[in-house]
Amino acid sequence: MRFKPHSYQRYCINRVLTSPALGLLLDMGLGKTVITLTAVNDLKYNRFAINKVLVIAPKKVAEGTWANERDKWDHLKLLRISTVLGSQVKRIRALNTPADIYIINRENIPWLVEYYRNSWPFDMVIVDEFSSFKNHKAKRFKALSNVRPHIKRIVGLTGTPAPNGLLDLWAQVYLLDGGQRLGKHITGFRERYFEPDQRSRDRIFSYAPKDGGEEAIQRLIGDICVSMNAKDYLELPDITYNTVPVILDSKGQAAYEKLEKEMLLEVDESTIDAGSAAVLSNKLLQLCNGAVYDEDRNIVQIHNAKLEAFMELIEALNRKPALVFYNFQHDKFRIQKALEKSGLRVRELKTPQDQDDWNNREIDILLAHPASAAYGLNLQQGGNHVIWFGLNWNLELYQQANKRLHRQGQTEKVIIHHLAVSGGLDEDVAVALNDKANTQEQLMSALKARIEKAQDDSNS
Repeated sequence: MRFKPHSYQRYCINRVLTSPALGLLLDMGLGKTVITLTAVNDLKYNRFAINKVLVIAPKKVAEGTWANERDKWDHLKLLRISTVLGSQVKRIRALNTPADIYIINRENIPWLVEYYRNSWPFDMVIVDEFSSFKNHKAKRFKALSNVRPHIKRIVGLTGTPAPNGLLDLWAQVYLLDGGQRLGKHITGFRERYFEPDQRSRDRIFSYAPKDGGEEAIQRLIGDICVSMNAKDYLELPDITYNTVPVILDSKGQAAYEKLEKEMLLEVDESTIDAGSAAVLSNKLLQLCNGAVYDEDRNIVQIHNAKLEAFMELIEALNRKPALVFYNFQHDKFRIQKALEKSGLRVRELKTPQDQDDWNNREIDILLAHPASAAYGLNLQQGGNHVIWFGLNWNLELYQQANKRLHRQGQTEKVIIHHLAVSGGLDEDVAVALNDKANTQEQLMSALKARIEKAQDDSNS
């Protein structure tokens, strides 16, 4: 696909090209990944300004998002990517593989710094979800700080740099400029711009900016940070679709392929009808989501890959409300369990009170089945992010469910996130819904193609 950047994207690309250190504080859906990769491609192959690039990202993002974005655009085909994931042996092998960009999950940054010590080879570092480095006491922050003098260029990407308040900015800006703007120590930063807010006689629980403190901080970092909200860019469509690729680990992939093949081989592609197609599709979509029902309606866990990707997406939203659609009841149970310790206000959409509380911003995660939320509900005041944990083939339900947020009265750009297992039936459903064609026909075609492939693999 040919990349035709919006004007704000061209501006951001130029800022990455000309700034040794930059915070790109862009909302989800504004194209942070393609902006950064385009700049990396130019710096590497046109300007010869960089040699090796390190991308630090959440684990599921590291597994698929950056490579998928590279594959999507024609102008990025030259870029070689090596993912530094898995066991230590696999990580070392990946580091020794010739590439332009090396992608590692943030938990392994202390290991990477220790591995290279004084021989740090990456002259450019990109931190995806930069706000995950907001804690100045965390090992990942300390490790990256140690090698910061060896990094010529650094880019921090996030949509919400200060989810818990302006104090979160200090660590991130320190990684950009070494303390030039906000000071060398967080204590000094806090004393200059904040005052105690909630406190007991012996302990301060939170801080609030002093009068003029917020404006002063914004002035100090204005030259090193680009801040853009999706709602500010009229050229952006008022609804944006974001596919989050889910990569299964080797165990999950093997389990998925085994069950998928066994089920597909039980059906003859020439005699498949709507009834058997629906049953087969449901089972394969359950597999994509991570669990299936057995004959007794017991839940059998297969993998956690999609659940992990979901939790990373929730973290990236940094407490922005999300309307989450699930396909199967076991999806809902597993999502609820995963969110138990998140500290987020989670609710299932059941009553008019749930609708009111959502619109009053009293709910962070609202769980709903598309069949129960497709018509008549006005949820546009409660948020602008929709997450599809699992899709189904019903185009009308899909469109109507998205309309709960994308309707008159919505003041922000609506972003629809699809979690899709790479190579799974998820992708076929997403394509069908995107084409807005006869989804029943596409269901039959997709399953027949998968059955033929399973039979060919079995015979080979």
